[in-house]
Amino acid sequence: MARILAIDFGKKRTGIAVTDELQIIASGLTTVNTDELISFLKDYISKENVELFVVGKPKQMDNSDSESEILITPFLEKLAKEIPNIPIERVDERFTSKMAFQTMIDGGLKRKQRQNKALIDEISATIILQSYLYNK
Repeated sequence: MARILAIDFGKKRTGIAVTDELQIIASGLTTVNTDELISFLKDYISKENVELFVVGKPKQMDNSDSESEILITPFLEKLAKEIPNIPIERVDERFTSKMAFQTMIDGGLKRKQRQNKALIDEISATIILQSYLYNK
């Protein structure tokens, strides 16, 4: 089997999480600058076997698309063009940032550590991936 890679797309930074090869465990991988995301993904898939990209879909409480979907759509088009052999699925990402922050509190991280927005993005990507795995 191959890994599944999750993307919590952001304007400046993007959190990335991956599964193990058996697709049982979701783990945070890293956070990359969004303008370097495609090249990071190309490099990663040249070293690891990835069968699916899971990308967070930001939604409003009324289930309409969030404003940030405007930024994600061009990225998805570019991703599909640059890496056409790996399919893309979307997962509702409502509350993942809040859940990530709470995870940091529950994990005992100090206030200074919880201010690390890159870590929040990575944890959010992990939550998106766990949600996908749970619902598949």
